[in-house]
Amino acid sequence: MRTLFRLAFWGILGVLAFVTLSPIGLRPEVGPANLERCVAYALFGVAAALAFPRHRVAILLAVVAVAGILEAGQGLSPSRHGRISDFLIKAGSGAVGWLLTSAYLALAMRPKAR
Repeated sequence: MRTLFRLAFWGILGVLAFVTLSPIGLRPEVGPANLERCVAYALFGVAAALAFPRHRVAILLAVVAVAGILEAGQGLSPSRHGRISDFLIKAGSGAVGWLLTSAYLALAMRPKAR
């Protein structure tokens, strides 16, 4: 099962990189931009927590770092622009997805009382 979660993690990361760094004309739109960011990074945080449950803090830092690196990378494209407000939405949503999943995993894995 962990292999499936890791494939999902890397797949979502690839999609996030493409959507964030590609020219604006290639970026698909399915809803309001902030809602898209929020959902995408929350799913990324969930996938990260499920894929690497033994490395919780490092994975949280990686989710936040990915949001920052990709947002900063938009400065390399003439049709894109990175914003701190976008980074905060992405990093916060990824952290919330990671936090909720990590909390669920911690509760599910604790020993049951007899």
